[in-house]
Amino acid sequence: MAFTIQVGAFSTTERASRYADQLAAYGLDTYYFIDTDGLCKVRFDRFETKDGARQRALELQSRGVIDAFYIVRPGPAGRNADARENLQDGLVQTARRFIGTPYRWGGESARSGFDCSGLTMTVYRLNGLELPRNSRSQFRAGRPVTRHDLQRGDLVFFATGSRGRVSHVGIYSGQGKFIHAPRKGKTIRTASLSSGYFNTRYVGARRYL
Repeated sequence: MAFTIQVGAFSTTERASRYADQLAAYGLDTYYFIDTDGLCKVRFDRFETKDGARQRALELQSRGVIDAFYIVRPGPAGRNADARENLQDGLVQTARRFIGTPYRWGGESARSGFDCSGLTMTVYRLNGLELPRNSRSQFRAGRPVTRHDLQRGDLVFFATGSRGRVSHVGIYSGQGKFIHAPRKGKTIRTASLSSGYFNTRYVGARRYL
């Protein structure tokens, strides 16, 4: 869980991308996304406390790096059952907004595309949760969940290579389906756990809430 700094809301991804690139030149960990209101919002960095985020934003503002800013609170994971359910819904809704985005190895943004773990990391980050970057590290970081107990927002893992190790990940969206970034030449889409390909390559699931 982490606080982040939001510094812009744009009508087009091109403008958001340019601004994110400008901030990245200052060494900031920037990203942008299309929010539910249709605006492309730019955020950067992560902080354990609201005060830490505010002090950093004020320092950047005094240097002329940013103008107006907004401190984004982390998601309400773990506080109560309703909060967890809201966060689960938020994870799935965020993932669905990226459906149709091209796959790109190493990608972590709507502009350039996503690989499988870049998608899961970004979706969780946009909901105030931090995940490791690659699928194997994500698999090691979460709590094991049986297939029978899967809940929306859990991550599902697969061994798609010849070595039988975790090499692919998606976000469980309910009713036996998951959202993932398949491979080069494909776009982010929904798939079924029961399909022949994924059923035979399923390794397990992890929960982080």
